[in-house]
Amino acid sequence: MSQRTYNQLWADAQLELSRLLTEELPAEPPRPEKDRVVFFQRLAMLYVRYIQIFRQLEKIYDQVVHPQKRRVIRAILDGVIGRVLELKNEMVEKEFSEYHYMDDVLHDLKLTPVNLEIPIPRYFISERNKEFQERKTMLTDILKMVEVTESEPVMVKNMSQEEAIKIIQVVERARQGRLRAKLNEESRNMNRMYRTKDQGTAGIELAAVCIQKMWRGYTQRKKAKIARDEEMIFLGMAMDPKYQVPCPAEITTQGIEACTRIKQEDHEEDYLKSLVAVTNQLRVVEGHDISKTMKEQIRQWFIECRDSTGSFPDYPDDEDGGSALIFAEKTPQQLLEEIAAKEEEDANNKPKGKDEKKEKGKKDKGKDEEEEEEAGLKMLPSAFLSDLEGGNKIYQDFWQNRNESRNFCQMHEVELIKEANRSIIEAEIRVQVDEQMRQELAEWKLAVDKDKGGKTKGNAKKKKGSKSGKKKKKEKDLTADRTLESLCQELVEQGLLKQANNVRLQDYLGDFSYLGTTLRQNDIEPMPSLSDVRQVLSLYAILPLGSQVVHEKAPLIKAILLVGPAGVGKKMLIHAICQETGANLFDLSPLNTAGKYPGKSGLAMMLHMVFKIARLLQPSVIWIEDAEKMFYKKVPKDEKELDPKRLKKDLPKSLKLIKGEDRVLIIGTTKDPLSADIKSLCKMYSKIILIPRPDYGSRYILWKQLIKRQGGEITKALDLSSLAKISDGYTPGHMVQVVQSVVTKRRILQQAKRPLTAAEFVAPLAKIDPVFQEEEEALKNWYAKTPLGKKRIKAATGKEEEEAVVKGKDAKKKGKK
Repeated sequence: MSQRTYNQLWADAQLELSRLLTEELPAEPPRPEKDRVVFFQRLAMLYVRYIQIFRQLEKIYDQVVHPQKRRVIRAILDGVIGRVLELKNEMVEKEFSEYHYMDDVLHDLKLTPVNLEIPIPRYFISERNKEFQERKTMLTDILKMVEVTESEPVMVKNMSQEEAIKIIQVVERARQGRLRAKLNEESRNMNRMYRTKDQGTAGIELAAVCIQKMWRGYTQRKKAKIARDEEMIFLGMAMDPKYQVPCPAEITTQGIEACTRIKQEDHEEDYLKSLVAVTNQLRVVEGHDISKTMKEQIRQWFIECRDSTGSFPDYPDDEDGGSALIFAEKTPQQLLEEIAAKEEEDANNKPKGKDEKKEKGKKDKGKDEEEEEEAGLKMLPSAFLSDLEGGNKIYQDFWQNRNESRNFCQMHEVELIKEANRSIIEAEIRVQVDEQMRQELAEWKLAVDKDKGGKTKGNAKKKKGSKSGKKKKKEKDLTADRTLESLCQELVEQGLLKQANNVRLQDYLGDFSYLGTTLRQNDIEPMPSLSDVRQVLSLYAILPLGSQVVHEKAPLIKAILLVGPAGVGKKMLIHAICQETGANLFDLSPLNTAGKYPGKSGLAMMLHMVFKIARLLQPSVIWIEDAEKMFYKKVPKDEKELDPKRLKKDLPKSLKLIKGEDRVLIIGTTKDPLSADIKSLCKMYSKIILIPRPDYGSRYILWKQLIKRQGGEITKALDLSSLAKISDGYTPGHMVQVVQSVVTKRRILQQAKRPLTAAEFVAPLAKIDPVFQEEEEALKNWYAKTPLGKKRIKAATGKEEEEAVVKGKDAKKKGKK
């Protein structure tokens, strides 16, 4: 598509965004909603609409080449992503579930389940591609070094003469046997050729009739098959084979998109060069005039203050804005009052006494009572709506009605650079002017009024003394004398830093849950589909890790626990998260850390190194396989030597040190959470994601795609529907094993004569134990005991609202007392 088309798409996305902002930021705050279902429907509608804007903006940002437009689109895109995460967090708090079913909302908006998929922005990788490649190269080099040092020399086994002769005899006899079998087969074939006899004319006629019958049957069946396939394609129940291979138009489009990305890089380089050149030009041409004007205005202010108050004013501090306060549209008297008020506030910002704390407590209680009086559900305050409003305003002011008829190539605009950088240059010059004018003011005071000048100096010293507050204790760096490369090498050697497998989130196959809303309306809690799992992990892990702005402002998620039976794809999901965000993978599993860095000091050093490198090379994922071992109720005898609980105390402490600016995520996986202390486990992991067995729709897609990827062909002979039905209870891991055992290289070569059938997959499938219903029910019952599961049960029974009313009454009684 052309740049004009992408500009139009941007205009459409901004129009929809402005409508959403008017709904979310009305002139008067909306009244609290008492009906939880109505409130959730409103949240779901906003969530789906924001996702549509997100999908559109991501596509636009990937293809627009104008560098200044891209910066505006990027800011709005980050704001939309953040707002989607906020709405998701609010839906979880209101519905008490990690999974939401919005098929009714999709029906109302006339959308398909594909429109609900969370897109993974391509700029997560493309904009930091060089950095990620350098890291990957460094890690690969370290792994090669480790493999070379660890590789043991080949030991030659001492062998006696008799043993050597015996081995040679066995090999020679086998060779002779193979050769003899080949000669026998050739002789049999020759004998068959010489056995032909003259059967007469009757025999020849019978043979001809037989051949004719077989040929006519074959041609008729072939015609019938072609007619049936054409009818199915016409009805839309089958895909035309010519569309299964990318058509020339699709290949051309992909080539154009690749060329557009190259053009983006060229335009970006030109823009950065122009930015430096224009800034320097402004500094040289306009810098002297700006400085001169500022000094004249400040001197005028000195004189006005002297005339109105009888004394020269104190110069504003840099923290208060310096001379920026002077340029505000205020009288000298008002400015002096403002400065005096700020000094009083600084004096009041001291450790509060008991009386002040009591007064504050009373005020807080009063506020709580007011909030309790307004019963109902309200939208939580947003950290992104103000950013979205600002981005929308920039679009309307600069880009909505801009005439770009002369900018066909979509290059940067110099005038916009000047407007943006003029304020930056003014701020730089203001700092220099403030230093000069402070000295000039001190000289004026000494010359005109020496006594007041002495007092002001004393006051300035006092102020400087009062600003020195308590300094926060910095975390002690145990490896300050070591380089990043040496630390990485040590962690790789110890097996704590690993290279993620090359898998993508889209490879985690699964179908949409079509009956979720219907089941919940009938008080039946539906099991989530694999598509829901993929979507939740995109929101909780990939989007925050991919963008620094989003991670800092969005609801902070430090640790996620993936719970599910063996083979559902927990490990694959972790590697996919690392690949989609370019994150480093650290393995702190109890079995992997066993015997490494012994003792308390060694454990502290290991955690310090892991978290230090994770912060320096962020984004990072810290994986804890078999997370239940860390919180065992009772350690099994065969695992006592491994000491699986050694990280139980220290890891939660390190988790608390993760802040909003640290894109570090801890992900635990477990298949047996029942053996762990649920209280400690839930305290460590703020989000617990239950991954179920695949449903029928997901199994159908899995069989189809796995067979195709292995090299198999899907024909009429292969009944995928029956195969998906009988494989109920089997996980994706089991299906992969079966497909690899059946669709071998030899079997692929035989497909032309003997196509694949469902019966071939049944025998190897029967040898594997499935995940039984009892095991899944046990996991569901365990999940019901987690904090979110308990809230869900209480909300379903109606106890949640009763408890809220009781708590409100108790709070009022305490307030009165």
